[in-house]
Amino acid sequence: MVVCYTRRMTTRSRKTAQLRADGRFWLTLEGMNFLGRGRVELLQRIRETGSISKAAKAMKMSYKAAWDAVDAINSAWQSPLVESGPGGSRLTEDAERLITAFLKAEARHTVFLEKLAETL
Repeated sequence: MVVCYTRRMTTRSRKTAQLRADGRFWLTLEGMNFLGRGRVELLQRIRETGSISKAAKAMKMSYKAAWDAVDAINSAWQSPLVESGPGGSRLTEDAERLITAFLKAEARHTVFLEKLAETL
């Protein structure tokens, strides 16, 4: 999550508060959240470990939560992004392209929020 602070303001209670621009970046499909920071991290961990279970453990999340996230993105996309079998799990080329696209777009989103904060 990106938080861009701008200037201090005095609130009604006379405490000083920070005015900020704040936002999370998501890629959506048909109006539904599809790919965000957490899911991208999960995909990256699956790439590193070759396992949904190990990726979940590394992120301190339950296997069920990780599996549900993988199932959601696999179901939403036109083809699987994570393929699993007896030897473990691996990312498809589509998953790798989506990770790259997400990271580039998220970086641009961060720059946008920083510029927005300068105008507040």
